[in-house]
Amino acid sequence: MFESFHLPFFKLSSRSSSSSSNDTTKTMTTKTKKKSKCMAYFWWAFGGFSGFHHFYLGRDLHGFLWWATLGGYFGVGWIADLYYIGDYVAEANDEPEFNKKMKEIVKKHKKPPFSTTRFTAMILLAYFWSSVFQMGIPEEEFYDINWKVLYILTPIPCALGIWAVGNLGQQKGGIWIPLLTAYLTLPLKYVMDESTAYTIMVLAAAYTFDSFEKQWKPKSKTTKSSGCCKRIVLVLGGYLIFCSFWGSYVYFNAKVTDQSGDEIPVREALYHFFKSPWWTDLKQSIRDVKNYIKVHGWVATWKLMVEMSDTNGENNAYKVLELSSSASQGEINEKCKYLSKTHHPDKFTDEEEKRQAQEKFFEIQQACEVLSSKRAKRRRKNKKYEDGEL
Repeated sequence: MFESFHLPFFKLSSRSSSSSSNDTTKTMTTKTKKKSKCMAYFWWAFGGFSGFHHFYLGRDLHGFLWWATLGGYFGVGWIADLYYIGDYVAEANDEPEFNKKMKEIVKKHKKPPFSTTRFTAMILLAYFWSSVFQMGIPEEEFYDINWKVLYILTPIPCALGIWAVGNLGQQKGGIWIPLLTAYLTLPLKYVMDESTAYTIMVLAAAYTFDSFEKQWKPKSKTTKSSGCCKRIVLVLGGYLIFCSFWGSYVYFNAKVTDQSGDEIPVREALYHFFKSPWWTDLKQSIRDVKNYIKVHGWVATWKLMVEMSDTNGENNAYKVLELSSSASQGEINEKCKYLSKTHHPDKFTDEEEKRQAQEKFFEIQQACEVLSSKRAKRRRKNKKYEDGEL
């Protein structure tokens, strides 16, 4: 989505020293390992939303931004990469034609020309990172500390977003001027609408970066790349920092609505969930299943799980009638008559009680029908078996 080029130039010495030539050739071979365009398209198709194709080509910052924005703002950048992958691969492979084209561009423009796409991306990313940072700040006091004072740090993620987009590919720039601009415009939130003030802050910081900071990356005689471990540490560090803000938002500020319409913090809802009988029973069920697998094997365990799922509703019917599975047909019939009489809707005059009784009555009738049907099928099956034996 962004114009992105490298300018790695190698100047070969005119001396005919064999050792020097061998060293140079070895260095170039090591540092210009070819990247496959087919593999780049493969990673684009099967991991492009997470920036896998950029990581494959050594464009770690670009890959991180794609991961943090779901493929360049929900797939927009990912789709645009389909057009730019050819240039990305040529850049990674240090192809002569590509370098020649870039020499002409740099010669024609002493400073990178204005790009609407890149400038828009700077604004969007700066606003997005600033919003995520603010969302992660606890709205209520925690450990008797008012964490809202951290709002004063909002210009930092704003400037980082601008810097990150501004340093993609062949362009580069510092962070200090956009950061200073963001802090100078931050007080506007006290004199106007907060959303408008933050929009002005982002626009001003992006404009100062584009006007005073951006420049071409210097030409280098080598293309020394960072080690694999260093790359992994940097990318994972960025992931952890970014995810920590989302985690802080979910833990401190996110809320869910219960059946009565009341808002409950997610952390409290999770606490109650893990303390609920449903969860504790589930943990015990998982333990029982593990033990059953060890003793009886997978086939017997699967049959047990199918039986416990109660697909025919027989177990639930016994529960509704408050009977054990060993109850006789006579006990079932007697319980059905008693509960049907007790919960008959005609016995109630209040509309709400009448409605609840009607629901319970229907549930009882359904349970009686299920058990009667299952018992009748078993009797017929047993009779056929006995007749066949005879």
